[in-house]
Amino acid sequence: MHAGFGLLDRLGGRRPLVVDSLLALGYVGAGLLLGQEQPPAGWRSMDMTGAVLTALVGLVLLARRIAPVEVFAASSTLWVVFIACGYWPVVNSMPPLLGLYTVAATRRRRTSFLCTGVVTGIWVYAGIGNIDNSSMPTVIAQAVLFPAVVLVVGRGSGALAERNRQLAELTLRLREQQEENALRALTEERVRIARELHDVVAHHMSVVALQAGMASYVFPTDPAASRRALDTIAETSREALEEMRRMLVLLRVGQEGRGDAPAAPDSGQDTGGGQDTGGAAYAPAPGLDLLDGLLERVRGAGVEVTMDVAGTPARVPQGTALCVYRVVQEALTNVLKHAGPTRASVAIHYAPHSLVVCVTNEQGAESAPDKGLSPGLGLIGMRERAKIYGGSVTAGPRALGGFEVRLTLPAPTTV
Repeated sequence: MHAGFGLLDRLGGRRPLVVDSLLALGYVGAGLLLGQEQPPAGWRSMDMTGAVLTALVGLVLLARRIAPVEVFAASSTLWVVFIACGYWPVVNSMPPLLGLYTVAATRRRRTSFLCTGVVTGIWVYAGIGNIDNSSMPTVIAQAVLFPAVVLVVGRGSGALAERNRQLAELTLRLREQQEENALRALTEERVRIARELHDVVAHHMSVVALQAGMASYVFPTDPAASRRALDTIAETSREALEEMRRMLVLLRVGQEGRGDAPAAPDSGQDTGGGQDTGGAAYAPAPGLDLLDGLLERVRGAGVEVTMDVAGTPARVPQGTALCVYRVVQEALTNVLKHAGPTRASVAIHYAPHSLVVCVTNEQGAESAPDKGLSPGLGLIGMRERAKIYGGSVTAGPRALGGFEVRLTLPAPTTV
């Protein structure tokens, strides 16, 4: 019975009207055929009235999914009438049981138990109607056992259907969450690229702008200084282009799943896009070893900057080194933007449990007393870079004038 009802319910979930129509016609046909047999003692043979009642009991199953309780009530009432007319009860016992199964699977527990009690009562009523030829212990056992089995099967099927529905909703929510996470990751990646470009462009273009202004200013009186400024512009521009190309090429190669083993510059191997990107495109990201070049460009732009290293230098991971480089670069870029020609210092302190980088500058003649680093993309970028590596960035005016940016990172891991 369990397998039969479960299969019918699964099929019904796909084509409810077709399956319920087949069920109704099947029960009507089976009932009419069973009614043609010789009934047990005490029951009358089926005639036209019995055939009509059998057809009605089966046909009401057409609406069992639309109105389970009403269909159960109708089939049970017709079954009682069929029994009261003296016909064999077994002929029309299956439609009410299927109605009970549907109620148990789709309605509350209280309603299901009430309908189970109705079936049990009808079964006992049928036994009492033919008490001379019935064994009441057997009738009572059947009246309790059969409806109880249908009730358990129906409740289990309903619980399974509910779990499936919840799983379907959960799957849909998870898919939506995955789409949101993918969109968030894409947005964060775009922001990261924007910050990288900001770091590169802001620093180098600040140097280029200052050197261009100085070259134009001193050209009539000091051609040699003007030429040096132009050389600095050319070198800074080339470096900016190389950094931008490196970043964009690595992003493109990462998307294509290539780039683990770049070709040698002289091998003539095409790295993609019809052009040889060369080894410079795959050069390592800026780190502590390139700080001297960064400071030299800043000095060329008119800021006297020094660097002091305290403690025992230790090799640091590439990501941490890039974080230090970008913070120093951003801090000095803001010195160029807001302080003009002045003096600045970069202090790196290797402590036992931390790496501290401090960039300070004196107040320049062109800066207002209260002018400092605005809480824009530069400061946000520095803080978020530090947060990635478990560190922090503080920035603010100094008591003696000028500005200070302090980067604190956990102790570097030696390799």
